Amino acid sequence: MKENVNFVKRSLALLLCGGMLLGSTACGTDSAKTEGFDTSGTAGTEAAGASDAAGTDAAGTEADGADTAAADATALSVMQKFNTAQPDASQDNYRTWYEVFVYSFYDSDGDGIGDLAGLTEKLDYINDGDPSTDTDLGCDGIWLMPVMPSTTYHKYDVTDYCAIDSEYGTMEDFEAFVKACHERGVNVIIDLVMNHSSAQHEWFRTAADYLKNLPEGEGPDVAECPYVDYYHFSRENQGGYSEIGGSGWYYEAQFWSEMPDLNLDSEAVRDEFAEIVDFWLEKGVDGFRLDAAKEYESGNIAANVEILSWFNTMVKEKKEDAYIVAEVWNDLPTYAQYYESGIDSCFDFAFADKDGIIAGAVKGSSGASSYGKALVNLQETIAPYSDSYIDAPFYTNHDMGRSAGYYSGDYSENQTKMGQAMNLLMSGSSFLYYGEELGMKGSGKDENKRAPMYWTKEEGAAGMCKGPADMEDVRMKYDSLMEQQEDGDSIYAFVKEAIRVRNSSPALTHGTVSYEESLSDPYICVIRKQYMDEEVVVVFNLSTETRDVDLSQTGAAEICGALLTTAEEPVLSDGELTLPQYSAIVLK
Repeated sequence: MKENVNFVKRSLALLLCGGMLLGSTACGTDSAKTEGFDTSGTAGTEAAGASDAAGTDAAGTEADGADTAAADATALSVMQKFNTAQPDASQDNYRTWYEVFVYSFYDSDGDGIGDLAGLTEKLDYINDGDPSTDTDLGCDGIWLMPVMPSTTYHKYDVTDYCAIDSEYGTMEDFEAFVKACHERGVNVIIDLVMNHSSAQHEWFRTAADYLKNLPEGEGPDVAECPYVDYYHFSRENQGGYSEIGGSGWYYEAQFWSEMPDLNLDSEAVRDEFAEIVDFWLEKGVDGFRLDAAKEYESGNIAANVEILSWFNTMVKEKKEDAYIVAEVWNDLPTYAQYYESGIDSCFDFAFADKDGIIAGAVKGSSGASSYGKALVNLQETIAPYSDSYIDAPFYTNHDMGRSAGYYSGDYSENQTKMGQAMNLLMSGSSFLYYGEELGMKGSGKDENKRAPMYWTKEEGAAGMCKGPADMEDVRMKYDSLMEQQEDGDSIYAFVKEAIRVRNSSPALTHGTVSYEESLSDPYICVIRKQYMDEEVVVVFNLSTETRDVDLSQTGAAEICGALLTTAEEPVLSDGELTLPQYSAIVLK
């Protein structure tokens, strides 16, 4: 009997979707966005009415029109019926951040290398500043990977902390970019590489030249060369050390010989970075992403927490609302300890990458319920160290294989979409790596993970970047933006809607999570999010089948958001929610 009821509900759902016969059930509005909808159902109904007036039987025409419209419906057209709430303009640091590798994003001058002017030209793609439109992604924060002068394509070896790499343009280009972002309500954070400088930085070159010319048996004198205190120099070849020529002097360089580690215990070095922070804050940046924070003093959490505490205090005294997020590539119990420093965020590595919590749940290796349990565990693990933290969930970044490569088989595209939804619906400041919204591929060597933004398949098209010199041939699995933006079933359409849903609910971005274990199973995960006087229920279906969930005990009364990988419509009736395969539904 239950199967018959469900069949009827799903059939009705298709008719409602295709024919647009009823208004939106989304919260707070009576009308849905209509962009992307096929109106043949309505036209068919009008024609049927005219025929009826002429005395002909219109019933068949109406049914045919509904069937045609249902067949033409896309996942986007169905999602838009529910996702009608206007996104809120962020007033704090709980944002949806877009990570950009400028080198591979958009080229404005035809040299094949992305630049700041090109990024500014494409800002409307990220956020056009008008929340009523749906032609932009809707991200309200941008994290720029390093833009300072460097000897490498990735620019994590800085030669000058107060300048712009000439490959990327000029300081004027940077200032114009920040201004354009702020006009759109978009905040900007920049990568600040404090763990090491380039071996070509003037600080290191001066210190190295001084040490090479010291008389045999004579020790360095900071009064003669202050820069010898800026790095870790030794007469002993310790682990992770490199030699200065054949001088017998060694320096710590844990990542690479051309990246000497800075001595962040040095007051002089700290003074330098205080001036560097002043410089960039005056240029308008809204905060900093701190690279390799666990390697400031490798293997010494207490020392690293002290360094971060100094940095956080120093920055917040200059700009109280500056946002600071640290890369501490470790497990949750370890990076949770870094919150004791007072910084806003640490990247949430437990949920990221091909073996992380999200991918495990989507692939079914750990089950959907593992996601809900992990969200609660996250809160409980960080809480002893901070009562003001902002979690920084992310799914992939420039050091990881792209998520489209995590899945294979008939449902790989559905799974790719759901992974993005599970990241973007987490509380905190969620981060999206450029191109993930298109399902770009890239794995193996680092250069492959930083391939050119896939604007178009057209070779030699204006703005397309050539990518890192040592990048292998990265063959994309899904279409470029040019095709996907016209496809209501694309990954791009799905991710845009996920961001829209996220930004429309403070409970989704700020909420404290509770897990509804009695309603969850290996394929279904049900969570609640509470923030101030708002509560939402989020239900994930990570199976290949339509599923029913009894939500009567949750008090959920209406669907406020729908993230769908098919054109099948979710239905809430008498407290029971029918979810299409691979979908996420938000209710309140």
